[in-house]
Amino acid sequence: MKLYSYVLGELGTNCYIWADEKTGSAMVIDAPDCAEEIVKAAESNGLKICEIVLTHGHFDHILALAELKRLTGAPVSVFEKTERFLSDRVLNLCHYVGAEYEPIKPDKIFKDGDIIDFCGNSIRVIHTPGHTEDSVCLLCGNTLISGDTLFRRSVGRWDHPTGDMKQEMASIKNRLMTLPDDTLVYPGHGAPTTIGEERRENPYVE
Repeated sequence: MKLYSYVLGELGTNCYIWADEKTGSAMVIDAPDCAEEIVKAAESNGLKICEIVLTHGHFDHILALAELKRLTGAPVSVFEKTERFLSDRVLNLCHYVGAEYEPIKPDKIFKDGDIIDFCGNSIRVIHTPGHTEDSVCLLCGNTLISGDTLFRRSVGRWDHPTGDMKQEMASIKNRLMTLPDDTLVYPGHGAPTTIGEERRENPYVE
């Protein structure tokens, strides 16, 4: 699997395209903004978007979701607790920032520990509540998409609806810091890092 990264939207959200190079099939992780740009980015690399997956349901990760689905016909897969975020403007923060958002119903629901089989590649779902109750990370081999749970030298904020500081710290300590040091971490915002770097350098990690 090859990972492509694009920074989109007002908050500089990372949109990832995870591609199976053998088939040219691609999975989009989060849809921050600019659906047409996401499609063009995939096509420029000879890829076809076959699935869209969310790390959580905040506005800066979902604003392009409905349009991206229309353009690609790809099914939308979300964690079981994310579904209500997609129709609740308070939970997804659109109400607070005045963002225009088209509600959408997901096509597939996954749970903690589920394995998403994408063209023979196994992607494990790791529920990491704290930033939001629905936050998940996605692990394939030694590559982790961490959403807004873990950042380079920082962590996701917990002062929005369903956020919880104790859960955030527990998720990072018990679910992410148990991964090998050489695990590559690609967060929802900012630069990539590794689990080992964050274990040593992140002031929030005990």
